[in-house]
Amino acid sequence: MKIKTLIKSSTGLSLGLLLSGSVLADSVMRVASWLPPTHPQNAIVLTTWGKWIDEATQGRVKMKIEYGMGHPKTMFDLVEDNVVDASWSVHGYIPGRFKLTESVELPNLNANAEAASVAFWRVSNKYYKQANEHEGLVVAALFTHGPGQIHLAEPIDSLADMKNRKIRLGGGIQTQLGERMGVTAVGAPAPKVYEMMQQGVVDGVFIPTGEQKTLRLNEVTKQLVLLPGGMYVMSFSIFMNPDFLDGLSKEDKAAILAVSGEKLSALAGRAWDGGDAQGLVTAKNAGVSILEVKKGDLIDKEFQAMIIGMDEDYLKRVSNRDVDAAAALKELRETARNYVPESAQAKTAQN
Repeated sequence: MKIKTLIKSSTGLSLGLLLSGSVLADSVMRVASWLPPTHPQNAIVLTTWGKWIDEATQGRVKMKIEYGMGHPKTMFDLVEDNVVDASWSVHGYIPGRFKLTESVELPNLNANAEAASVAFWRVSNKYYKQANEHEGLVVAALFTHGPGQIHLAEPIDSLADMKNRKIRLGGGIQTQLGERMGVTAVGAPAPKVYEMMQQGVVDGVFIPTGEQKTLRLNEVTKQLVLLPGGMYVMSFSIFMNPDFLDGLSKEDKAAILAVSGEKLSALAGRAWDGGDAQGLVTAKNAGVSILEVKKGDLIDKEFQAMIIGMDEDYLKRVSNRDVDAAAALKELRETARNYVPESAQAKTAQN
């Protein structure tokens, strides 16, 4: 079998993992990632996708995960410039380019990550695709993390206590929430949050509960504030270089696309949900104070008053995208809230 390895110049330290334990393949698909190898996005999502690709192409295409290749906002450029073949990143890190993707991040989605991710994929393909916000890339999946919550070095009793606290924000809707809450925003990639909280550079962070474990925030957090449904979710995409795909046989290109899309989006969301459950256990075991806000509690009332008008502001921002954004937002929320996982459908059918 002819061996054709795709080797490109790498920036930063490469801790590549070639799936299936073999270097023999017609093509190696190099995927850049920026969170630790133990994070569910790497340990579960990308690894599983790599196995699906291996099986679908009968071993002709194997995935190699590369770490330490820069800030997550550079992942789009790395793929577009052919440095790597695929990657994943946060839409909010590229303000201005991605606007429609903010729809899934808005407060009051009230769905877990798997449901939000499937709804995001379906609505994007129905409404947003024509806006071509991912121009130059082939989108393999669209997904969200779990509900974003408040992790603090010092506890609060109300959202009024958040005013002027230095909070790490990750862009997108988080930025608007921070402005409305009156915090002092500090920008940094997620892997830097532990160090920043440990050194007192920030007083807290808006991020999913799972990072209590994966980023070890349980060691630097005194209080975890859990709002009902969370404050927001963050939108992500997994994307590929079109030249890489076009360089494959038609059969292998079709095989990779067949194990991507909604199936991969659901997997990514499901992995984040599992990580959030583990993160909550980790926080409790570490003695982190958990403030579980209920509907109608003071913090919930403060939050609901704070976010008034955010939907309308979003619709104004995307008015030049030439899509029916209001209908898309309505359908997105309905789809997410009514989503039933395949596992639950199968269980119902058995009963």
